[in-house]
Amino acid sequence: MTTAPIQPKNWKPRFFTIWSGQALSLVGSALTQFVLVWWITQETGSPTALATAGIMGMLPSAIFSPLGGVIADRISRRMVMIITDAITALCMLILVVLFATDSIQLWHIYTLMFIRATMQAFQHPASAASTMNLVPNHWLDRVAGMNQTLQGVMIIASAPLGALALAAFPIQGALMIDVVTAVLGIVPLLFFKIPQPKIPQGEDAKTILHDLNAGVRTIRTNPGLLTLYAITGLVVLTIMPTFALTPLLVKDHFAGGVNQVAIMEGLAGIGMLLGGVIIGLWKLKIRRALIVMISFGISCGTVALTALAPTPLFWLAVFWWFLSGFTFSTGNAPMMALLQTVIPNEMQGRAFSLLNMIFGLAGPLGLIIAGPMAELFGVRAVFIVGGALSAAICFCALFLRPLWNLEKH
Repeated sequence: MTTAPIQPKNWKPRFFTIWSGQALSLVGSALTQFVLVWWITQETGSPTALATAGIMGMLPSAIFSPLGGVIADRISRRMVMIITDAITALCMLILVVLFATDSIQLWHIYTLMFIRATMQAFQHPASAASTMNLVPNHWLDRVAGMNQTLQGVMIIASAPLGALALAAFPIQGALMIDVVTAVLGIVPLLFFKIPQPKIPQGEDAKTILHDLNAGVRTIRTNPGLLTLYAITGLVVLTIMPTFALTPLLVKDHFAGGVNQVAIMEGLAGIGMLLGGVIIGLWKLKIRRALIVMISFGISCGTVALTALAPTPLFWLAVFWWFLSGFTFSTGNAPMMALLQTVIPNEMQGRAFSLLNMIFGLAGPLGLIIAGPMAELFGVRAVFIVGGALSAAICFCALFLRPLWNLEKH
């Protein structure tokens, strides 16, 4: 088990300024993601098109996350965050011009999603691994809860504000919001430094391949971590397609439009917000692994119940989606705190990048299966089968001893 570096007494202004800037950037990105996904839904109405968009948004994690983790452990994490945000903003400006000149094509959006996800493959390990260098150890659970709250705020704000932006502005105006928030995310990083863990003597001369192997060895030699990573991959494989196809479920099964999608996603965000607040305030006195698996199991099960709601009972589907967001948050926050506690700080960039790689492999594989499945059997089948399978995986994982022993080591 690792401990956080000792922080100065005045650590809060630096942390909260950087965190707030990154939060604004993430909300802007989530808003534009909603706008782009709805545009694809309206223009194509195709599960395959939405699945392709999901693949473009996840595949770079599998390709680049290991390299992103090594870079986060070797060079300035602060500079990694600045550069990746700047490149994302530049790409969004190009997309704004394409929409403004009526030159946009579907492959342009796919390309942007791929580039943005590539930048996230470098940015996320740097950001996640920086937490222990910005806050004391006893604040890790609170920060994890804050991050889950932020995810809830992102969904609450992005869906309704995305619908409002589409009603008030042309699409290029809505997309400009992402450019502005990206700049706001960069500015605090220009004034505050992020402490970088020292590379052990002799390690700085070793190769990137050696660093990658060290990251893999950290996970492989810990049975609890290896089990947790494997379960996460299986759950992502079965449940991730449902998130990509949610607009189509609302449009086809519930005969809804952009406002109904915004309501559904917004209330799920409120659920995530409440879950994050509860985890942030609750001092966990039971093993985090237990909370993680039970919460994820309930979250996945309610995804299946969402699609089982009859067409006239859209409110029931919204309730199940809200509960899914709440329980996802109460599971994901302890999981992040658990990983930050168990994995040595100097290895966290690589460890988080390997987790992102699992997401990047499992998610697109699930979408490759889900796209044709939705074309043949309907989008509801993807939700019912995916939700039931992923819930079963989570509850079965409760019987795996390595997970119970993870926090002992």
